Amino acid sequence: MSSEPSPEEQKKLDAEAKAKEQAEQAALPYKWDQTIKDLDITVPIESKFKGKDLDVKITRNTLRVGIKGQSPVIDGELPHPIRVDDSTWTLSTTATGKDIEIHLDKVNQMEWWAHVLTSAPKIDTSKIQPENSKLGDLDGETRGMVEKMMFDQRQKEMGKPTSDEQKKLDILEQFKVQHPEMDFSNVKMG
Repeated sequence: MSSEPSPEEQKKLDAEAKAKEQAEQAALPYKWDQTIKDLDITVPIESKFKGKDLDVKITRNTLRVGIKGQSPVIDGELPHPIRVDDSTWTLSTTATGKDIEIHLDKVNQMEWWAHVLTSAPKIDTSKIQPENSKLGDLDGETRGMVEKMMFDQRQKEMGKPTSDEQKKLDILEQFKVQHPEMDFSNVKMG
């Protein structure tokens, strides 16, 4: 009896996990989105507030966003460092009020964030499908590197060999075929 779920069961589990993740994210008092290089956060507030009423503090490892005299909407530790000089915030008017828009520039521009704050619910970064236009913005070499890293990350999470490990295994298999007289029973890869 296999402990692996069937494709149908896996689809159901994935759908349940996605629904739970979406519910957790929807419950947050802010919306957020990311590319491999940066993170954008939107905090809706009442239209009566002006820039001088806001308390926004962006540091390399922490973020606080709120209205002066009220408990902050966002206050905590970032999971990864950001470039403070390249990170900004603005206040914009919407049809229903105003938004505090925060743009954070990641220091490591080769990783996905599972959450904005370490205290917030995580998303499953292995399910992120980068927009082709964003990957397409990268030069060929960088794009190839990002795609390889994403593939390797997914392989590791599934307990499967990374592309480099697979290459070594393929070379060994080829060598075994070319040298059937050799005994490879004690070969250890690593």
